[in-house]
Amino acid sequence: MAYIINDDCIACGACESECPTEAISEKDGKYIIDAEKCIDCGTCAEVCPVEAPQPEE
Repeated sequence: MAYIINDDCIACGACESECPTEAISEKDGKYIIDAEKCIDCGTCAEVCPVEAPQPEE
């Protein structure tokens, strides 16, 4: 199951550079995760200072 980035995102970009599949991109001042590319590794959640990336429910 893919991760999503919730509204707590502060657009710091820490997650984008750490994603091994380049599934994270910035759009309209917020970061989003492409579910097709996400491999559910959790790296984005580990580096996020506000815990915005969460497993999709």
